[in-house]
Amino acid sequence: MDALLVMDPATYRAHFDASRTERLRGLVTPAWTDDLDSPAARAHLARAEILVTSWGAPPLTADRLDAAPRLRAVFHAAGSVRALVTDDLWRRGIPVTSAADANAIPVAEFTLAAIIFAGKKAPFLAATHEGWGHHAGFGDLSNHNRTIGIVGFSRIGRRVVRLLDCLHPVRRLVADPYADAAEVARAGATLVPLKTLLRESDVLTLHAPETAGTRGMIGARELALLPDHATVVNTARGSLLDTAALVDECRAGRLFAILDVSEPEPLPADHPLRALPNVMITPHLAGSLGSEILRLTDSTLDEIARWRAAQPLRFAVTPETLSLSA
Repeated sequence: MDALLVMDPATYRAHFDASRTERLRGLVTPAWTDDLDSPAARAHLARAEILVTSWGAPPLTADRLDAAPRLRAVFHAAGSVRALVTDDLWRRGIPVTSAADANAIPVAEFTLAAIIFAGKKAPFLAATHEGWGHHAGFGDLSNHNRTIGIVGFSRIGRRVVRLLDCLHPVRRLVADPYADAAEVARAGATLVPLKTLLRESDVLTLHAPETAGTRGMIGARELALLPDHATVVNTARGSLLDTAALVDECRAGRLFAILDVSEPEPLPADHPLRALPNVMITPHLAGSLGSEILRLTDSTLDEIARWRAAQPLRFAVTPETLSLSA
């Protein structure tokens, strides 16, 4: 069975070490390209029965799909497929899977670290370069009996809820219009309206997908509901937050922020958030990097093996699920 791997060169090297290349070759006959429009790529595309995609893969437009008459499935070895799939792909009924569940692991781990640091205000105290005992204006420096507000009971949000077991006691609130209260309770959290969550959270962490309905969902009115000294953690998408409103709250010294994503991204060097000591900005590194990428490869190879054995796919993506996820 011919497979075409579509990703940029650095991503291909990160995904496929010797052992995973060997496993891939035990499942399919692979070829690699970083485009779908050159004559050589089109020749591979004409034979391909499956595509294995990742970062750097171009959208699967009608023209490219027309060039792949034998295509039967797409296995995305990264997180979101939003930039890859098209209506033309869905109309052809070609199954799509993603490694988003595997990618959720490091994001949730990073978020847990950010929450723990937020409790002690560690990044912000470090930024002041002050000596021992200079804690005025930082609130209660504690991870004991905190209330953590999780916006979005997504695959990452669920993992964060579970990981918070390490902070005991901890109160976990979830706001998500699509979540089931009983399922949230089984995970160890309480489903509440967004306004309730905001009013009661010491740390607000965002895990909603970027959709038309979630852009700017945390704006000036929402931020104003947070208690003094609360910390906003965003490892989801920068567009969920009203950047200007966050600047106002942080510049006033009332709120703190740990941002792995931003709007725009990256932030300009002279952006006011970069100059604030109560804001920590990291360069979109919560997701899979380095050896973590191999976890995505393993997940994708497992899916290919299931598909070849005519077993149900674990991580299939559909237009319906994509509308509610990243």
